[in-house]
Amino acid sequence: MLSLDSLSPDVVRPDYDRQAVRTRMVHIGFGAFHRAHQAVCSDRLASQYGSDWGYCEVNLNSGELIQALKQQDYCYTVAEMAGDEMALRVIGVVKEALHGKSDGIDAVIEALAQPDVAIVSMTVTEKGYCYEPSSGKLDLAHPSIAHDIAHPEAPSSLPGIILAGIVRRRERGLPPFSVMSCDNMPENGHVTRNVVLGLAEKQSSELAAWIAGNITFPSTMVDRIVPAMTDETHATLREKLGCDDPVSVACEPFFQWVIEDNFVSGRPAWEKAGAELVSDVLPFEEMKLRMLNGSHSFLAYLGNLAGYEHISDCMADKHFRQASLQLMLDEQAPTLQTKGVDLQAYANSLIARYENLAIRHRTAQIANDGTQKLPQRWLDSIRWHLKNGGRYDLLALGVAGWMRYVSGVDEQGQAIEIRDPMREQLAQRVAETAEGEERVAALLSLKAVFGEDLAAEPAFVAKVNQFSQLLREKGAKDTVKRVLEQA
Repeated sequence: MLSLDSLSPDVVRPDYDRQAVRTRMVHIGFGAFHRAHQAVCSDRLASQYGSDWGYCEVNLNSGELIQALKQQDYCYTVAEMAGDEMALRVIGVVKEALHGKSDGIDAVIEALAQPDVAIVSMTVTEKGYCYEPSSGKLDLAHPSIAHDIAHPEAPSSLPGIILAGIVRRRERGLPPFSVMSCDNMPENGHVTRNVVLGLAEKQSSELAAWIAGNITFPSTMVDRIVPAMTDETHATLREKLGCDDPVSVACEPFFQWVIEDNFVSGRPAWEKAGAELVSDVLPFEEMKLRMLNGSHSFLAYLGNLAGYEHISDCMADKHFRQASLQLMLDEQAPTLQTKGVDLQAYANSLIARYENLAIRHRTAQIANDGTQKLPQRWLDSIRWHLKNGGRYDLLALGVAGWMRYVSGVDEQGQAIEIRDPMREQLAQRVAETAEGEERVAALLSLKAVFGEDLAAEPAFVAKVNQFSQLLREKGAKDTVKRVLEQA
């Protein structure tokens, strides 16, 4: 376990009074990204400016990290890695930690009702919001939402738990808090507002109206590549630290956090520690989602099919490298409303980050939860091109690659483990169809992903069918090369 007393001098450790830090934020989703991103920014603020904004960390499902964090006096290590260089920092702004299953959901709701809490933030991935990606609205058919409508006092979903916290604070006459999503969704604050208000409406229209008038839902854009920890990475950190830290996380040096400045009960001065506070996050969100996340997903599906385990492996293939750059500049950049940003320089910087050999970002990890990611990363851009007459061959190839990937067998005939909240629907459509146009049509009929419109666009359907056939006949490497040559 991590011990601050035994660390080497080059490890940055908390140099502020940890006892003065208070629980003023509850964060739901104590995953790798939060540990390497928002918590780092808050820790820098405490170190450099004496901020007293601390966290209560919550995991609703997995309890191992929470238990390990408690055993380490709520400290853990972040390693920023580039090439052969590694910078280590111990984070100390966590004050409490809860596991929804072992501590109980009521304990989580009670944490939200602490008088000092002014912000509830979350990183639970897109699927945690129980929303329809194609519409951004609450998915009333979701089993957890159906449960929470019937049992609002014992919620199981993220929207239900947040709503219960709001209700308890209101009953006690406590100030409202702000609810801040840090997940990769366009206008993530609006999505969060939609699902919380949608669920509140099922309890009472008066409650929903009160929330609409008193709770704020700031949107954010977050950017830092944080791969899943591996045994190899843990071993490297163990050697550097001189001890084990099961809560440690590794990431790239790059950091970006753009936040809509819309907080009802105050906020940390994150801008002093590297964040950007703005009035409109959407242009930044769309730029990152389409250029970074969109190219990441392209490399994840097609790279994985081609046998590339990591994003950096894809960068060693000149055709994959060129395809990701062209996808960003030729097919994603024209759809953006971002002003005052050099998109060519941004794309080049992304390629350089993908080439970082110290960050072993697995294509299979990025490929998870595709049904939740495709609408904002690719499909909205495809709609723009269909409306404006632009080229979208690489985007369509990405869709074909996703369809090949979720069919469950790679180019070597090995089974692919599909991790997706719509896994059963995907498996059913695959099982009931033959490869080719029949399967393409079946997958395009997933309205929660593709909406009502894309399956009815002949040009789009034809492109996906064309590239699906190429992938079956030629494989991912040759198909990427051929599509580039035709561009």
